Amino acid sequence: MSSPARSFTNIELFAGAGGLALGLEQAGFTSLALVEQDKHAANTLRHNRPEWNVIEADVNEVDFTPFAGHVDLVSGGPPCQSFSYAGKREGFGDTRGTLFSQFARCVQEVQPRMFLFENVRGLLNHDQGRTLATIKHAFEELGYTVQHRVLTASEHGVGQKRQRLIMVGSLENLPFTYPEPDGHITTLREALDGVPDSPFTPYSERKRKVMEQVPPGGCWVDLPDEVAREYMGKSYFNGGGKRGVARRLAWDAPSLTLTTSPSQMMTERCHPEATRPLTVREYARVQAFPDSWEFTGPLGQQYKQIGNAVPVELARRVGFQLINALEDWKKE
Repeated sequence: MSSPARSFTNIELFAGAGGLALGLEQAGFTSLALVEQDKHAANTLRHNRPEWNVIEADVNEVDFTPFAGHVDLVSGGPPCQSFSYAGKREGFGDTRGTLFSQFARCVQEVQPRMFLFENVRGLLNHDQGRTLATIKHAFEELGYTVQHRVLTASEHGVGQKRQRLIMVGSLENLPFTYPEPDGHITTLREALDGVPDSPFTPYSERKRKVMEQVPPGGCWVDLPDEVAREYMGKSYFNGGGKRGVARRLAWDAPSLTLTTSPSQMMTERCHPEATRPLTVREYARVQAFPDSWEFTGPLGQQYKQIGNAVPVELARRVGFQLINALEDWKKE
């Protein structure tokens, strides 16, 4: 990737441990501010980038007006609570009281050339599509041309099946195009090649004895019947669901989407060979963090930070396309 012809700036909300911010930095953006309320995630950002302006605060209390006219991109992925409807779409007015409204407020106050709004795939169909329609309408009300697409991380250089809804808005209808898939699915083997040792949360002895009987790529349905019945309890009779329980990953496939814990019963992410959860550095590799990016706080908080992140390589590729659009605008 060539370096951008000029420096482009961004503000990020709900920055977490920096997956999106780091990817955008790699693409060529210079961060002016990152807002993150969680103290452990904020410490992770400061630890890795002491020069970043990390604002550890409730986003509701942050005034973005000083950045007006200085920001090319506002980015972030607010947790989307249910919106309230009164039989009509009122755009920005429909989103009051939600964290999304704070993201929209930042866009309104700063008036960036572009914004990047990322979220879970489930937002597509939430409330029969009305939530997404309200979000798009709110941005359009602020003067932006809006497009969205679901990207699968394993098709973009990340060893994980994670899917994210990527919404991009631009003033003056800038020519943004989404990154093209690789034509190759990145596997867990590729992601974990040469990963350094690091801590992990060990299984209980009971759980270890169960997990050692699960084959790579398998889950509780692959256990001997008597073991599965005892381990699953009443859930055994629920049939085909809950395939994340007692799940062991496979080397030659992408990881399942990481969660905030690799060893909770419903979100098991067991190593393909060793009978243990993925380590912190393995978790980070699956999210495409470089080994040099260190996470602060207790072990459980480190897993949480990584699990909540946007995969760095996916963010970099989207960021590169944003840079291309902004450079085309500058040439005009």
